[in-house]
Amino acid sequence: EVQFVESGGGLVQSGGSLRLSCAASGFAIDFYALGWFRQAPGKEREAIACINREDGSTYYVDSVKGRFTISSDNAKKTVYLQMNKLKPEDTAIYTCAADPDCTGWKPAQLPPDYWGQGTQVTVSS
Repeated sequence: EVQFVESGGGLVQSGGSLRLSCAASGFAIDFYALGWFRQAPGKEREAIACINREDGSTYYVDSVKGRFTISSDNAKKTVYLQMNKLKPEDTAIYTCAADPDCTGWKPAQLPPDYWGQGTQVTVSS
């Protein structure tokens, strides 16, 4: 069984920073890519960032490039999302996900296999 423990969400002012963490467990995800999606009220789910844990390659959606950085600690099976220069439009529920590679984060692809519960990020103006 794959499980995720997400943390780091909260309330921050515009321009501030937050760091999300997602610790994954379960044999199936030992070599899986890990990353984040988000969904704002009334909007569709959006792929944010992904990291391939085998080679360290990353994927980012254009709207967060230069502001968000994804990293991983493979020994801890943990993925992090450092979010800087946050904007009110970044307000959403951020959910960790796992898939064999980062294909599931790209447009028109099947979504990832495994999902966390989500953590709320609220950016005030």
